[in-house]
Amino acid sequence: VIRVERPTSAKPGAKAVVTADGTLTGWVGGSCTEPTVRREAAKALQDGEPRLLRLCTPEKMGLGSQEGVIEVALTCVSGGTLEIYIEPQLSEPQLIVIGHQATAEALATIGNAVGYKITVLGHEITPAQFPAADRLIDELDYSHLRFTPQTAVVVTSHGNYDEEALEMALQSEAGYVALVASGKRSDEVLAYLRGAGLPQESLSRLRSPAGLDLGGHTPGEIALSVLAEIVQFRHQKQTGLPEAETAAESELGEALDPVCGMTVDIATSALMSSHQGHTYHFCSAGCKHRFEEHPETYRMEG
Repeated sequence: VIRVERPTSAKPGAKAVVTADGTLTGWVGGSCTEPTVRREAAKALQDGEPRLLRLCTPEKMGLGSQEGVIEVALTCVSGGTLEIYIEPQLSEPQLIVIGHQATAEALATIGNAVGYKITVLGHEITPAQFPAADRLIDELDYSHLRFTPQTAVVVTSHGNYDEEALEMALQSEAGYVALVASGKRSDEVLAYLRGAGLPQESLSRLRSPAGLDLGGHTPGEIALSVLAEIVQFRHQKQTGLPEAETAAESELGEALDPVCGMTVDIATSALMSSHQGHTYHFCSAGCKHRFEEHPETYRMEG
């Protein structure tokens, strides 16, 4: 919370952490603010972008509005205003390079320069060969690796262990998987993987020939084209957390308070009432009481 106009329960400096499953730990206001904060935090975890919220009464909407500020109407009786800054904290994107030759060396160097955490797997690799790598694994042991949608895997083993590496990578959660090889070699690898039983859905994820067409041919130029494609893919996908994992927006679900129109988080809502076969959720005891006194006067949202 960075600014308030009283009356509000939260004060400037109040903080909370919202995790991917929608859990909110801390305090940024009561039931009027939490659903909005959880929802916007879930969006921030998906797109990786911070946002500034201004929660105010409907009559204050648009008054003194500023570029880049997301205004959300609050219909709680308190009538205060809160400005809340949301900043996503995401893990570093990871680049796994499988190979030990010049293209692999260039991938590690350029990947490190653009902010990736670098892991290199290959036979007889050394720190002197890969000074930019964060981690070296001198064997094809994939059990040490953790794959997420933010992980990029590039296989550039020049035929030494392409099939084995790709069979592993295409069955992982890695968001980007590529093979540095000729068109003929790519076809051979795909045929092998298809024969090994990988479904077409997995095979269609493979990018080969890898990289954007920059017209280059040297190992450094090939590595640059691959990293350019990885960066493009990352920003097109907005690689934060996958939608299925942001329970604050999906699994937990939300409902509208039929009295005030506030968004209510179903998972944490303890205030509910049934009428004509429907269950309604409320942001406060006052709204629940008004509804139960005269339910027929409110628009019914099933």
